[in-house]
Amino acid sequence: MADEAVCIGPAATKDSYLNIDHIMLAVTKTGSQAVHPGYGFLSENAVFVEKLEAAGISFIGPSVEAINGMGDKLESKRLAQAAGVNTIPGFDGIVNDADHCVQIAREISYPVMIKASAGGGGKGMRIARNDDDARDGFRLASQEAASSFGDDRILVEKFIDKPRHIEIQVLGDKHGNAVYLNERECSIQRRNQKVIEEAPSVFLNEGTRKAMGEQAVSLCKRLGYYSAGTVEFLVDSEQKFYFLEMNTRLQVEHPVTEYITGVDLVHQMIRIAKGHPLLLTQKDIPIKGWAIESRVYSEDPYKNFGLPSIGRLYKYIEPLHVPNVRCDSGIDEGSEISIYYDPMICKLVCYGNTRNDAINTSLEALDSYVIRGVTHNIPLLRDILTETNFIEGNISTNYLSEVYPDGFKGRQLNSTDKQHILAIAACVFSKMDMRSYTFLNERPSTAKRKEPAEWTLVISLFDEELQCDVKKVGNKFHVHMKTDTLSVEDHINLSSPLIQTNINGKPIVMQLVSKDASGKLQIVYQGTTFTIFVLSDKASKFLKMMPEKPTVDVSKVVLSPMPGMVKSVSCEVGDTMAEGQEVCIIEAMKMQNSLVAGASGKVKAVHVKAGDTVGEDDVLIEFE
Repeated sequence: MADEAVCIGPAATKDSYLNIDHIMLAVTKTGSQAVHPGYGFLSENAVFVEKLEAAGISFIGPSVEAINGMGDKLESKRLAQAAGVNTIPGFDGIVNDADHCVQIAREISYPVMIKASAGGGGKGMRIARNDDDARDGFRLASQEAASSFGDDRILVEKFIDKPRHIEIQVLGDKHGNAVYLNERECSIQRRNQKVIEEAPSVFLNEGTRKAMGEQAVSLCKRLGYYSAGTVEFLVDSEQKFYFLEMNTRLQVEHPVTEYITGVDLVHQMIRIAKGHPLLLTQKDIPIKGWAIESRVYSEDPYKNFGLPSIGRLYKYIEPLHVPNVRCDSGIDEGSEISIYYDPMICKLVCYGNTRNDAINTSLEALDSYVIRGVTHNIPLLRDILTETNFIEGNISTNYLSEVYPDGFKGRQLNSTDKQHILAIAACVFSKMDMRSYTFLNERPSTAKRKEPAEWTLVISLFDEELQCDVKKVGNKFHVHMKTDTLSVEDHINLSSPLIQTNINGKPIVMQLVSKDASGKLQIVYQGTTFTIFVLSDKASKFLKMMPEKPTVDVSKVVLSPMPGMVKSVSCEVGDTMAEGQEVCIIEAMKMQNSLVAGASGKVKAVHVKAGDTVGEDDVLIEFE
């Protein structure tokens, strides 16, 4: 329905999404009557709202007073206390300097949280457990606050160990009505930013839910708040809860609330902005089923649980064929993930009648989600959803550091997992061999070649070699390894990135990332990519007779595989490229060959340009 786009400036946010004048020009150009600000950028900017109102344009959000009151952490805490909302013990004032910070911290008692008054998104926050931490924390938090928000004011409050981050969704109208739409559990975070959210919380009882909701509504009424908003709380192990902040906008994770309540929050925001009263009362808000949102980021989860990755999505398929799945994304196949914006690719929201149903749907959706061209965090998301503490609901904001103390290492395979991967790899090899006996568009008179139906293969995974025998019987492959035989249904399509089949009658989903003539396969299993080598028994024996080549670290260079001419170069020095991302095209014998990065990394040197002639094994691109 949003079928019109207006260019508001170049990629840098200060010249586009944060440029109020450019947004106002777009509003005027399109003749818009109202503006919905989305989740970030100007969504909590009172100056923007004032300019809209001065131009007679409706802001689909709260009032300037509410934005100002909740946008400052010191003021919001005072307002929350006045509304009877539980607040964290702390110093109600401005911290003058590092020594003053230490004095306050001692009075409150360690540990304390030192954070920017105007902060958000995890910036300008430090935990102090002693005087030295407090001094360093004040210095670093105030510097971050000044650079991120232009405001270096700092507040100090009691730090709650092992807290849960649970938030209450609220709706208020311009007629004094307000309701709460239950809670969202947002405890799994990295760098104070959410990774997985769910509704409802597995932790809260009905009494605590009601108390939190009523305090959130009390704050709304105290503010005269209208539109959608979220009151965030920290909850300790005894279900004592404390006000954290209020977000005066639609939250990224709002779909999980829509699933369990049946209320379209954006629809309600538009109605409220128009001046209509809420037609909902508190008794109209149910909890029906369970919803989980997995934030799919363009990040490398093996590096500090997620460092941003950039690149172009050369293959992108959302798992919308899975029932009860919603994908909120802003990209398509061919889109570029750039350095300028948040690295989120999609909000993958999955629903079920129970929490287990929602988890299982999430697992199926993540296994079926095809993303090529950037590194992404699906391996981490997939692992969390099967981890014992998460399944039992034993989580806190410290979850990632406690469950993965040495960082995330990928899916750890058991013996059954290994068998399944090896069996699929063997079947893929067999399918490729069968396909090589078939020629398209051949004349019927051509003598038919008999396709093979049995193979003896040698498969390597983690440098462990295993011999297996494969036999095709009807629509099934029988794969014999050691003492076990696995039956794999032939639903494998070599042109599709998804492998959806059954092993011994049980459904399984994998992804085929790449395959080549050397027998190297890359297969994604339960989120993690594994490299397998498959050769015929004869080829494996011949390979052992071959002299070993000197080991060359070719992951740091891209070599020309043949003599030819450089048609185009897709990277520059300093660019960060993902494994498998195109770096240049070589044209030889009127055929264009796309060369890709063998591993993710930053470009150190580019030795060629379009039009250059190169020889075989010439170094084209170097990585750091």
